Amino acid sequence: MVGIVSYGTYIPVYRIRLSDIAGVWRKNPEEIIRSLGIREKAVPAIDEDAVTIAHEACYRALSAAGVPAGKVGALLVGSESHPYAVNPTSTIVGEMLGIGNAYLAADMEFACKAGTAATQAIAGLIASGQIRYGLAVGSDTAQSKPHDALEYAAGAGGCAFLLGGNDLACELVNYCSYTSDTPDFWRRDGIRFPSHAGRFTGEPAYFTHVLGAAKLLFERTGITAASVDYCVFHMPNGKFPRDAAGRLGFTREQLAPSLVVESIGNPYSASSMLGLAAVLDIAKSGQTVCMVSYGSGAGSDAFLWKVTDRIRRVQKARRDAGATVDNSVSQARYIDYAQYLRQTQKI
Repeated sequence: MVGIVSYGTYIPVYRIRLSDIAGVWRKNPEEIIRSLGIREKAVPAIDEDAVTIAHEACYRALSAAGVPAGKVGALLVGSESHPYAVNPTSTIVGEMLGIGNAYLAADMEFACKAGTAATQAIAGLIASGQIRYGLAVGSDTAQSKPHDALEYAAGAGGCAFLLGGNDLACELVNYCSYTSDTPDFWRRDGIRFPSHAGRFTGEPAYFTHVLGAAKLLFERTGITAASVDYCVFHMPNGKFPRDAAGRLGFTREQLAPSLVVESIGNPYSASSMLGLAAVLDIAKSGQTVCMVSYGSGAGSDAFLWKVTDRIRRVQKARRDAGATVDNSVSQARYIDYAQYLRQTQKI
């Protein structure tokens, strides 16, 4: 048996309202908010990056479980915004946590599903008996060019799953992937901001892969949308996950608890992982969750999770530490557009 022993999340406290971004570019704010399904997004502090965010998420995951860092056998960090082109994020985070030297460290890249790819890899290591615990991380300070459509959605945040084979808060029942060569979004080496194919990122990219992975999971496990309690999808905006959920037969009530995108935007590799964390913060023993990530290029990872009795211990630890997703979302400090440009080092 493999699953989540504990999990940790981190969302920067700073926010910028989409209406403030729209106002700078003389756009209709109501139209943009309505079209994206996002009101505001999280912004990293000037000294925050994928490393510091990953560290905070990992530290909280270990603290909630009471597991010493030295017991971690693998640390895989997924991100689109690794600070270094050459020099791993994972080893810096591992050093900061005090894991030691006897562990596997690697940086993962697959656009916004790098964190769930890390989850699959660590699940395999645990199932094979190679390691006892592993940390799978999604952490990003998402890049976006000023006056580009991405500027309204690209957020920041991180999530870490402490995976193991015993004392599980959430069992990994099954998982699968759906992959193709579909270049809907890319960033060449040495180029600061990503490019995207506009509406092409929707139907042949996001929806083809998310729906494909979900249906493959349905076939493998025999589940239906009606037979699970919650669903989580990658959230590039607020509309796509709602559309995907509806096409698969899920209800608004099954999806709503995961929709952190409305308040923090799209934190890329952390998006679907934070959505699952938000669900686990309120889930009860015996409930099941269907989760599907998406990464441009393109691919989706689909997971079926089952919550156990031990979730209550992790939930209490997160509440006591003030570290739940809901609490992090509510602690917002608003900045204007000029300060946003400064904190994202665009000026």
